[in-house]
Amino acid sequence: MSKFEIETHDPRLDDLLEPAAQLEIVAGGLRFLEGPIWHPTEHHLRFSDILANCTWQWSAAAGLRIYRGNSHMANGNAYDRQGRMLSCHHASSRVTRMDGEDMTVLAAHYQGAQLNSPNDLVVKRDGNVYFTDPPYGREPKVGIPRPCELVFNGVYRWRAVDGALTLLTTDLDRPNGLCFSADESLLYINDSPRLRIMVFDVLADGSLADGRVFANTVGAEAGVPDGMKLDSLGNVWCVAQGGLQIFAADGTLLGRLLLPERATNVAFGDVDLRGVYITGITTLYRLRVRATGFSLF
Repeated sequence: MSKFEIETHDPRLDDLLEPAAQLEIVAGGLRFLEGPIWHPTEHHLRFSDILANCTWQWSAAAGLRIYRGNSHMANGNAYDRQGRMLSCHHASSRVTRMDGEDMTVLAAHYQGAQLNSPNDLVVKRDGNVYFTDPPYGREPKVGIPRPCELVFNGVYRWRAVDGALTLLTTDLDRPNGLCFSADESLLYINDSPRLRIMVFDVLADGSLADGRVFANTVGAEAGVPDGMKLDSLGNVWCVAQGGLQIFAADGTLLGRLLLPERATNVAFGDVDLRGVYITGITTLYRLRVRATGFSLF
């Protein structure tokens, strides 16, 4: 077990957390973790270790093993509705999908220029893929240093029907983690350097409109708005300064979970989807909660 602190800002937080819950260390001693995703039928968690250049798989039954070596410094991961795994890659600046044992490249260039370093992604029910493209994977800390070919950091949509890539917005400084509302009418996107969560309307044609600030993350601790997920009540669970910050659907900060190390991303898991898995830089944590997440497929 590991120590953590609950910082309550609104009494509604009590409805989401187990008062006696303990922060478990699932795996430790790793290098730079990101992109946790839970498989709802095989009951395992996959997550990236960017600096170790691999993707791990953990389950309560089988423990920890490498799912994929030479991951091209994979960061964010997702499943589509067919249960296929999609990943963003820092080293190769690509978005890919696993089709059985074969890796299919979905996106690598925009108008002839290589993408910066796709960071995180979500898959809409119609199969279209939305992803962010900041330059982190071209910087020394978590990537391979090299210049960007694009002069902006965009948010894109890859269209399933024909593979067309559409630039949706360049309004965010460094877009990072993202997630849909339950009805997919809203897309939340973290704008990391500005310490805020943006929200956009998703129009009928899949484009984005009316970008606005949903919430500002708070705290002087290490961390920035990074990965995030929604629970079944519409609350936003966002990794940010100090650990994990939880916002109601109206943008009110309900509270913060202050963790022993900087966190990068979060996912709901376990058979009942009430386990919150948090990737710290070197440690994978789990916290049992009252809230319930969404199954990815």
